[in-house]
Amino acid sequence: MKEKISLALARRIAIAAQGLADPRPDGPITRRHLAKTLDRLGLLQIDSVSAVVRAHYMPLFSRLGPYPMSLLDDAAAPGKKRALFEYWAHEASLLPLESWPLMRWRMERASRDEEMYLGLARWAGSNRGLIDAIHKRIADDGPIAASDIDGAKGKGGWWGWSDEKHAFEWLFWAGKVTTASRRGFERLYDLPERVLPREIFDRPDVPAADAHRQLLLMSARALGIATYSDLRDYFRLSPADMKGRLEELVESGDLLPVSVEGWKNQAYLFTGARLPRKVEARALLAPFDPLVWERARSERLFDFHYRIEIYTPAEKRQFGYYVLPFLLGDTIVGRVDMKADRPAGVLRVLAAYAQPGAPPHTAAELAAEIELMRGWLGLERIEVTPAGDLGPALADTLPGSGALTGSVAGA
Repeated sequence: MKEKISLALARRIAIAAQGLADPRPDGPITRRHLAKTLDRLGLLQIDSVSAVVRAHYMPLFSRLGPYPMSLLDDAAAPGKKRALFEYWAHEASLLPLESWPLMRWRMERASRDEEMYLGLARWAGSNRGLIDAIHKRIADDGPIAASDIDGAKGKGGWWGWSDEKHAFEWLFWAGKVTTASRRGFERLYDLPERVLPREIFDRPDVPAADAHRQLLLMSARALGIATYSDLRDYFRLSPADMKGRLEELVESGDLLPVSVEGWKNQAYLFTGARLPRKVEARALLAPFDPLVWERARSERLFDFHYRIEIYTPAEKRQFGYYVLPFLLGDTIVGRVDMKADRPAGVLRVLAAYAQPGAPPHTAAELAAEIELMRGWLGLERIEVTPAGDLGPALADTLPGSGALTGSVAGA
């Protein structure tokens, strides 16, 4: 092991740890591929925006290529083959069932109005009766959605939630209910003992300190090389939760303290991480992909300043509404603003931008990845607006912006 790591090697370690350096499968993509990827990442962040495709579907596409989205849906669906559950991890996330006991400490804290949004905790303090009533309704009639309750329609946004919606969310944080399935994107809630396999639900709770240690180790494995703040952010652990845990993982030999070229803070190398001499990655990344979701880390690793501009007024956006970073080789070489226009059957490229030093073949490689995405999404053609410094070259690479419909995985 090296105690001093070059920035280029740190990038390669991080990319390999995330599974982005591995060749994509040649044949059909199966639950085995899904399980391997989830084991490596630890979670998939969920987000409601579907400008291209909902965020939790994208990391699997980035790593595996065109896969049937039903594979992920089925893994989170009720039944004996269920493999995933939903809870607050990084943000709202899909996690392997085996992680349920590792999250019980957070649920227990939430039941005491801790470890949740402050506004929700304050609301819960004076609304115990409603919380109990909603819990009973779910126990009697579940699985049900918040919208199935009279009066549960709010004004939009969490700050506009109705009291009933607040109660559902509090119960979810506290682990009193969980997502049984979804109706569209709306959660259907039920009691966890009716959703989870008994062998998972009946497992003993993991003591908080042990859970934090295990979650940190999972974070280290997923990141490959990371600072204290990177490791803490992955599962959103507090500084108090981290106290002593990092030192224990160093003492056990799971983490090696290293310095990384250009990084001001101490870094830690997962001792099982690959140290590849070269990576040949190519992937479009969701804004909530674990490789880039911590924006300060993206800047340290890739010199890539990235902010999602969904909530920025259109006239003030620098790059676009829903921008996907483009990873090529061992660096992020560009970004592309995209939209899936499903009624028209068109994948729209609204703008594309190259990073300084992007190689000459960036447009061709990006075009190939966009075409792969078009097929995966089941869209008929691509239309490129030649906006941004990479837009014209991309439009020239995709002449006519009209790829014919090909076979679509899982269609």
